[in-house]
Amino acid sequence: METRMRLILASGSPARLAMLRQAGLVCRVVRPDVDESALKRGFAGEVPALALTLAAAKAARVAVDEPGALVIGADQVLECEGEVFGKPGGMAQAAAQLRRLRGQAHTLVTAVCVYEGGRMVWSDVAQARLSMRALSDEFIAAYLQAEGEDVLGCVGVYRLEGLGAQLFSAIEGDFFTILGLNLLPLLGFLRAAGAIRT
Repeated sequence: METRMRLILASGSPARLAMLRQAGLVCRVVRPDVDESALKRGFAGEVPALALTLAAAKAARVAVDEPGALVIGADQVLECEGEVFGKPGGMAQAAAQLRRLRGQAHTLVTAVCVYEGGRMVWSDVAQARLSMRALSDEFIAAYLQAEGEDVLGCVGVYRLEGLGAQLFSAIEGDFFTILGLNLLPLLGFLRAAGAIRT
């Protein structure tokens, strides 16, 4: 796959980078210096708008120092019964979050945007609905021990491409969106923009 424009991923997510590379894209990673917690504290809108605000803040921050590049920003927000969840701060918080989500359905909102020349040129927001099984405390402990601290980088404390699939009874939505990047719409934009070979 030929990449015709310089692509930068404004995210430290290994899953997002892997998706882009597996799709044949050549891109560089620049981790944005963005205070996500401050943005969340001051936000009064709906969850999809929050996800896009976070994604845009990442891309905008990196785009300032990367003229001439297409900068991809992405973020996920998990909402369950009106409560918004972030990435857990440690394994005890991860266990508490799984106990809070077990036996219920939650919504995972993923936003992705592209900045070029200091402005947003494209964006997409998608949602998935995931129904978590009624997990026992013992199962949660065993799951977290098996997955280790890698799950601390995941807003839902799960990686669906791994053992996280064991947590669910039903999933509605795009697989890539759940992994953290609305890949198919993004590829469509990049082809239309001439950034990758069609």
